[in-house]
Amino acid sequence: MAQPLQADEVDLDGDDFDDLELRGSLENILEQKSLKWIFVGGKGGVGKTTTSCSLALMLALRRSAEGKKVLIISTDPAHNLSDAFGQQFGPNPLQIHGVDNLFAMEIDPKVKFSDEEENGMLSAFGDEQKSSLNFLSELSSSVPGIDEAMSFNELIKQVKKQDFDLIVFDTAPTGHTLRLLSFPTVLEKALNKLDSLKNKFGGLFSNFANALNPQQAGTGGAGGNQRQNDFNKMSEKLEEMKASIDEIKKTFENDDLTTFICVCIPEFLSLYETERLVQKLAKFGIDTHNIVINQVLFPEKNSSHECSRCRARVKMQSKYIEQFHDLYPDFHLTKIPLMSQEVRHIKKLNKFAYLLLNPYEEEYSKADFDEDTFFKDFVDQEDDEKDNDNDNDENHGAEPDAQNKDIVDID
Repeated sequence: MAQPLQADEVDLDGDDFDDLELRGSLENILEQKSLKWIFVGGKGGVGKTTTSCSLALMLALRRSAEGKKVLIISTDPAHNLSDAFGQQFGPNPLQIHGVDNLFAMEIDPKVKFSDEEENGMLSAFGDEQKSSLNFLSELSSSVPGIDEAMSFNELIKQVKKQDFDLIVFDTAPTGHTLRLLSFPTVLEKALNKLDSLKNKFGGLFSNFANALNPQQAGTGGAGGNQRQNDFNKMSEKLEEMKASIDEIKKTFENDDLTTFICVCIPEFLSLYETERLVQKLAKFGIDTHNIVINQVLFPEKNSSHECSRCRARVKMQSKYIEQFHDLYPDFHLTKIPLMSQEVRHIKKLNKFAYLLLNPYEEEYSKADFDEDTFFKDFVDQEDDEKDNDNDNDENHGAEPDAQNKDIVDID
């Protein structure tokens, strides 16, 4: 994890400090070939999905010659990957049109801890054995947050089986994301507590099992052996889960494998929430050394008119951007300009990815900079009209229930 500069390492009041300011670019992410998991998160509405999609596209294009496969996953219940790429995604990885090594999936990680699906806690047992251990299952499911934590564990296990070289997470707003990242710790504590209870009160659980399954209790020694085998299986299952959680926790805390990219806008609430996010990530032991400051307003050059509202916004944003630099001198602060159009589909995502790699302010500061020329590949009126027509056709052709569902999902 990026560590703050120490006062005895550099003269904070001298020119050396200015020389150490890191370049506002995500190039460092591309250069770190060991990365496996990249989380992109921040306050709602700041451009997390655009940033994560552009980053995934950039990584896929750069790593294609190496034969690497990139997967982007949305863990936000209100998924937007389909809207960003212009194609429909679901719970299984689907290839992005035009990019052979980029895949996307939208998941809603909610399962019951004690259900009878393949990955359930009691999947190793038959119906009679499940009933004999029902009390233990009910006890474990009463642990706060265990359902979501279990589903997150299963999600990570499923993703690891897909054999992707790099996974980008488009996360939900900050509060949900912090809860998501705390699941390994929550589940680790819950399993340790459950294991402790099992060891201390194994006899009590057996009595409950006898009460719940009197037919098996009446078989004497055979029933006792069966119950012992069931508890042995439960113990093995617990140990497997604890080992899996421990591996995930160590992976998240490994700076070489995992990093978190914060996305924000230059406003007070976003600055405050970003600081809270950075502090929590440090507590979880998760590396973060990149912040994308989106929707920065750069005044038009050589403009014949001046907008008082724009001047006020620029002044306000400048104050908070300065505070970002004061708070995070050892972070890469990538500033992205406010776009004139929506960032949708490969062409515009590719341009946004270019801005993530090449600081816009460096181009903007040049004397001969022309905004229209710089964004000529980004502005495509014909493409936008086609997108709108496609969206209208899809909405008109959909069933009323489907239209209502889309409205609910977007909100």
